[in-house]
Amino acid sequence: MPIPKKLIKFLEKNKVKYEPIKHRTVYTAFDKAATLKVPQKMVGKTLVIKLDKNPAVILISANKNLDYNPPATRNKFKKITKTKKVDFVSERIIKNKLKGVKVGAIPPFGNLWRLPTFIDAQLLTQSKIIVNGGDYNWSIKISPANLKKLIPDLIIGSFSKPRK
Repeated sequence: MPIPKKLIKFLEKNKVKYEPIKHRTVYTAFDKAATLKVPQKMVGKTLVIKLDKNPAVILISANKNLDYNPPATRNKFKKITKTKKVDFVSERIIKNKLKGVKVGAIPPFGNLWRLPTFIDAQLLTQSKIIVNGGDYNWSIKISPANLKKLIPDLIIGSFSKPRK
């Protein structure tokens, strides 16, 4: 399955420059970076988290992990979102809330599903970012400026730590 029509329409409607990239089947951002022979810091991985009971999307680079150890990120998220509890969502919730894309290949455009979207500031320092295209064989290369244009309510912060 190529990039879903809903995603293509969203990109075209917003008149942003992007490049669809077809590659071998990959299930992780780490493998995507290796497959495409690009630095891991250029490849974004989309995580779906729960703020209290509401899902949200966060984009961090392949060479990082979500800084999830209390009190670091939890307090950051709590301050920014005014929530009491931060957690990961179940696969069932992802399938129900984010229709039209495959679990593990979720694009970082939370606004497509009316979800808040966070991005780790480090990713915005890259000249181009490669993000999920909704399928295990397709990705999207996009500039940080165009990513910000696509997500007007993007919440930028330091939400990651180096991968071990």
